[in-house]
Amino acid sequence: MPRSEFGRELTVSAPPAQAWETLIDVPVLVSWISVLEQAEEQQHLERYTAVLLDRLGPFKLRADLAITLSDVRTGEHVTVHAEGEDRQVGSRLVVDATLDLEPAGDGGGTTVRVAGVYEVTGKVAAMGGGTINKKAEKIIGEFFSNAEKVLGAA
Repeated sequence: MPRSEFGRELTVSAPPAQAWETLIDVPVLVSWISVLEQAEEQQHLERYTAVLLDRLGPFKLRADLAITLSDVRTGEHVTVHAEGEDRQVGSRLVVDATLDLEPAGDGGGTTVRVAGVYEVTGKVAAMGGGTINKKAEKIIGEFFSNAEKVLGAA
């Protein structure tokens, strides 16, 4: 049952208020990640849905994700919980993450920190942790690459 921690930090040129507005726009964030589609806001800053579509080895995954935000401190912190299941393949994905923003020195930019843990269970977990970790690193890389493009390199 692959369960892995992740974390990354990026300093962007956008001021904290602008970075916050962008990074809490879940439909925009979903558009940044190639395996996610169909983001919908159910309740602002609380509940969202999205669909994960991907291929991992012989498995073609389709999981409806329930995304909840909690511990929201406007402009500086949010906790994200996402989970979904592909009943056809018999696999489940759970992601718990935090997003923290803080002013970056005197330059007016923002330091963006994301940290968390993800867990994959079921048949897809049989692919092994290495394969799943590579896929997760790709997704995290897409998120930070797009954050840098949209919010500006510092």
